[in-house]
Amino acid sequence: MTEILWSIGVIFVIVLIIAVFVFSVYNKLVILRNRVENAWAQVDVQLKRRFDLIPNIVETVKGYAKHETSVFEEVTKARSAWMSASTVNDAVQASNMLTNALKSLFAVSEDYPELKANENFRQLQQELSQTEDKIAYSRQFYNDTVMKYNISIQRVPNNIIAGMFNFEKKELLEIEEEEKIAPKVDFRS
Repeated sequence: MTEILWSIGVIFVIVLIIAVFVFSVYNKLVILRNRVENAWAQVDVQLKRRFDLIPNIVETVKGYAKHETSVFEEVTKARSAWMSASTVNDAVQASNMLTNALKSLFAVSEDYPELKANENFRQLQQELSQTEDKIAYSRQFYNDTVMKYNISIQRVPNNIIAGMFNFEKKELLEIEEEEKIAPKVDFRS
């Protein structure tokens, strides 16, 4: 009889150890997944801040460069794409599109010295520049967080628990190929 009780006790302890292990790994994975979601939310906050600054910049530039309608349409189209983005990848693509549209907008502003001298425009440009820095930092933080999460769900024995509870790999934010090309600088003009 004592052997049976002893065997039941050993089995109970083994099951308890396995359960504690599974709960521990599961909770760690939940924490990491939530950190990834939070990191994306921080990127999204900065993208929203940039999104909110753009109408002010566009209106300021419009006051000086009324005939540059294609640039304004490009910015409006990019903003609309960002508003309708439903996934992280859609938001990143729309953000990249918006970045390119803003480059065009600021290139137009170079042709209008009185616009460049406008205090409101300079302040908006500075705010946008600060926001772009925050976006870059937020993207880096997001990628770091995703990397930790992805490593955790791929490691043994975590991968078993991750598979059982459908923890899926997250995608890193990457820049587009054309953004990897360094701009040419020419001081001969």
